[in-house]
Amino acid sequence: MNAERKGGLHVVTGAFGYSGRYIARRLLEKGKRVRTLTNHPNAGDPLYDQIEVAPLAFDNSPALVESLRGAAAFYNTYWVRFEYGAMTFGRAVENTKTLFRAAAEAGVKRFIHVSITNPSEDSPLPYFRGKAILERELMESGLSYAILRPTVLFGREDILIHNIAWLLRKFPVFGVVGSGEYRMQPVFVGDLAALAVEMAERTDNVRLDAVGPETYTYAELARLIARHIGRRARLVRMPSWLLLFVGHILGWLLRDVVITRDEIAGLAANLLVSHEPPTCPMRFSEWLAQHAAELGSRYHSELARRQGCV
Repeated sequence: MNAERKGGLHVVTGAFGYSGRYIARRLLEKGKRVRTLTNHPNAGDPLYDQIEVAPLAFDNSPALVESLRGAAAFYNTYWVRFEYGAMTFGRAVENTKTLFRAAAEAGVKRFIHVSITNPSEDSPLPYFRGKAILERELMESGLSYAILRPTVLFGREDILIHNIAWLLRKFPVFGVVGSGEYRMQPVFVGDLAALAVEMAERTDNVRLDAVGPETYTYAELARLIARHIGRRARLVRMPSWLLLFVGHILGWLLRDVVITRDEIAGLAANLLVSHEPPTCPMRFSEWLAQHAAELGSRYHSELARRQGCV
C-alpha cells in the first residue's frame, strides 16, 4: 500500500501509541507514505498493515540513520511522563539528541518536535527543564524545524482526562491540592496532529503553542467532567503530601503511577496554560459532551502504554 503513496517518506515515533497514532492517521488520510519508529510493533493494530515499521534504535545510530534516510519530515513525539526504572529524564534527553543527530545525518528535510508549554532550562521540574534543553538543541542542530508546545492533550486514548473521570465514577470524593484554582488549557490530540502535519509543509523555523480555545481551573475541569458523566463532584482540598500518599496507594493497587510530585508542582505553577492565542479549534466542552458516556469507563494505565506502544 505504501508503495502507491505520494509525497515522500514521513516518519513518526510511536504510531501505535497516542499522539503519534493521530499524526500517522492524518498523514495516511493525506496520501503520504508513513513509517513509524517503535520498539513495540503491534501486528494487531489497525495501522500495522498501512505503515512501515522500523526499530527506535537509540543504541544503533547507523540503523537509526537509515530508517530516516531522505525523509521529507520526521515527527518526534518521544518522551517520558515520569522517571521509572532505568528510564530517567536525563536518558530521554540523550535519546532525543540521538534522534536530532540521526535526522541531520540522514538528510531529513523537516523536523517537527512535540515539546510542552512553558519550558525553561531554569525550571526545578526535570520534565520542563528537559524539554527546554531539547528545544535549544534542535534550534542549534541546523535542521529545519517546527516546535509545537501542547498543554494537556485530550482524546479517546488520553490518560489524565479519562482517569479524572474514572476517579469521579469510582469514589465519593475527589482530591485537589490547595484551592484547585490553577489553570489548564486542554488541546485535542487530533488538532495537534493536524497542526504537526501542517508544519511539515512549511520551511520557516517555528515555535508555537498548540493549545485549545478554552481554559479551566482544575476544580472547574473536575466539576465539568462530573456533571457530564452524571456524578456529583465532591472536591476535597488536600495538602500535596496527602494527595501523593493517596496516589501512591492507588498506584500500588492499579500497578501504575497515578500522579507525581512534579506533576502537582507543574499544575500549581500554571505551566499547563498558554500566554498565546489559541491555535487549535476543538473545544473541550464540546468533545466532552460527545464522549461523556465512555469517559472514565475504565482506568488508563501509563505504564501499560509505555511498555506496549513506544
